[in-house]
Amino acid sequence: MDEPPLHAAAQSYTFVSPSGDLYNWALSGFGQDLVSFGMAAAAGVVVGSLVWAIVSRSFRIEWFVNLRDALNHVVGGLLMGIGGVLAMGCTIGQGVTGISTLAVGSGLAFGSIALGAALTMKVQYYKMVYEEEATFTKALVTALVDLRLLPKGMRRLEAV
Repeated sequence: MDEPPLHAAAQSYTFVSPSGDLYNWALSGFGQDLVSFGMAAAAGVVVGSLVWAIVSRSFRIEWFVNLRDALNHVVGGLLMGIGGVLAMGCTIGQGVTGISTLAVGSGLAFGSIALGAALTMKVQYYKMVYEEEATFTKALVTALVDLRLLPKGMRRLEAV
């Protein structure tokens, strides 16, 4: 064999590339392609969660509140997928595997993930507390002020 099969080398624990590989494998009709560690791990998380939910009798189907809520989730999922590809790994791949090997790029990616999570929580909190008054821009600027990334004079909403 002159060329090793795709994904036959050592892999980190991530879900970004294996999710795409699983999708392509399913589209190909579950052919004879090599199932990698990452593909088995990604499928195992979904199947294991389903089995546990059924065994513990906590399985339930949840849905979106309205169309806007569904669109927010779809856009968020797309942004997470794009971010995972651009960062060359998801939160698990960068935050656990990359940080444990002291990879500089993983430190940058993990710091960005943490900052993005903190900003998102602050923005959602201000939008929930101030409802109509809190546009996305006002909530974002206020969140950046709260995280001390902008001066206090730029605050658009009162601190809660």
